[in-house]
Amino acid sequence: MESAYLQKFLGTCLTEGLAEVARMRPVDPIEYLALWIYKYKKNVTMEKQRQEEMAQLEHEREVALMEQEMMERLKAEELLFQQQQLEFQLELEEQEKERQRIEELQRAQEQSEKELRMSMENMAKEDILHGEDGADSGKTLAEISDRYGAPNLSRVEELDEPMLSDVIDFHHGFNMKALLVFKTTIDLGVREWE
Repeated sequence: MESAYLQKFLGTCLTEGLAEVARMRPVDPIEYLALWIYKYKKNVTMEKQRQEEMAQLEHEREVALMEQEMMERLKAEELLFQQQQLEFQLELEEQEKERQRIEELQRAQEQSEKELRMSMENMAKEDILHGEDGADSGKTLAEISDRYGAPNLSRVEELDEPMLSDVIDFHHGFNMKALLVFKTTIDLGVREWE
């Protein structure tokens, strides 16, 4: 029992110390062995402390690596988030441009419809004025109309019946309304396809 205790705690120390005393052959071997054992204990303690420090440094290095990896992941996620935000912003801008373009097209279409209505109303007024003048200008419909593709009709003598001119004015007004309804229907159909 005692030999196991001595072997466990003093075996290596005494073996190396006695070997050192035998090698050096000091004048006072007991004092030399005592000083050597104190130095041995100090060396063992320093070695344990150094190993503990190394273990602590290794642990800190591992923690630092984990933190660095986490920071890199966070940076990557932040970059991805910024890219998604930029894509979302670009998409919103594109949608806004598309909405503005559609509004401009609608305004242009409304303006053209308004101009068409005004020109038709002017044409109707001119027809009424020409009908009220009763003057026979001697020009054909193609000569009167400056539109491309107007038919070249020969002159037609108007009768002096007041009822006939009323029928013509009603018929002309009806055609204008029908044309506006037809154009509006086509425009609505085009909008549905867009």
